[in-house]
Amino acid sequence: MEPPSNGETGGPAAAASSRPTESTLSRATLADVARLAGVSAKTVSRVFSGNAYVAGETRERVMSAALRLRFRPNDLARSLRHGGVSNTVGFVMGDITNPFYFQVAAGIERELARHGMTMILAATEDEPASEERVVETLLKQRVRALVIVPIAPDQSYLEGERILGTPVICVDRPATNLVADSIVLTNRAGTAEAVRALVAVGHRKIGFFCSPAGLYTHQQRLAGYRDALAEVGVTDTQRWERLDDPDGPAAQASVRALITSPDAPTAVVAGNNHASADVIRALGERRDEIAFVGFDDFQLADAFGISVIAYDPLDVGRRAAQRVLERLEEPTGAPQYIEVPTQLIQRGSGEIPPRPAP
Repeated sequence: MEPPSNGETGGPAAAASSRPTESTLSRATLADVARLAGVSAKTVSRVFSGNAYVAGETRERVMSAALRLRFRPNDLARSLRHGGVSNTVGFVMGDITNPFYFQVAAGIERELARHGMTMILAATEDEPASEERVVETLLKQRVRALVIVPIAPDQSYLEGERILGTPVICVDRPATNLVADSIVLTNRAGTAEAVRALVAVGHRKIGFFCSPAGLYTHQQRLAGYRDALAEVGVTDTQRWERLDDPDGPAAQASVRALITSPDAPTAVVAGNNHASADVIRALGERRDEIAFVGFDDFQLADAFGISVIAYDPLDVGRRAAQRVLERLEEPTGAPQYIEVPTQLIQRGSGEIPPRPAP
């Protein structure tokens, strides 16, 4: 039979109109696979659940039909029908633009993948009021465990879920009013080490810049800053501390006002990566005059000779995932408080000595 011409019914125009569109496509079901393979739906279910009592030839027919239909079994639905949970761990992070969280997430995901588990991300955008809502969304997905960067002032709303057997691991900050494992940095010791290095090259008037002031991490870093200065008899540090300025132009203006004041510090320590960016911009052409150390390493810090208090965020994530796996194996036991070490990396900006007073 000759193919129809362009003007006949069944030509290219008709063929195009018969192609499935996005609105007509739908995912193949277990029943579709059963019909194509010529078996019952129960047999298809047995094949995908790994039942050993399915004949080899039948198994091949089912798998071939599934391949042709692009069928994927819904493991989560099957698990929930039996009252189970997913094989997924939820990670609730903060500001989605912060590179720290994505590196932690990478550490979590890589470790979980080694054990056949997956991860799903959600972000609070560092808004305390949104934490419980974001967590609840993940729990509705029946995640196997929860890794969270706490931002709300109280995590007691998770106690019931923990009692029901969902492991809760806190990253970067410990939980408040909740029994949970914590993976944190040596924040206080890390900042103290940086200040001691500045003291060693002659600085006594050292500023500290970070916000928001209420976060556990920033409070610990502020305490380390004060500890190290108190060791050399400097205790009236509040005049050099700037803790409540937001990121951006207002923060930079605050730093510029500090370093141009009559009692200006000769060195500045920043409490996180966002604060470091603001300090560097505020210093401008005075970067060769005022020593600077930032908490958190960041891209191009080495190229610009920025001294930093560094750590491995991938290791933070890896340890969090390990605690998840250990809690799934052994749910009981006292909560663990695990500190990931920091180290001072000296690249030049933190080794500038103070200029003699005019």
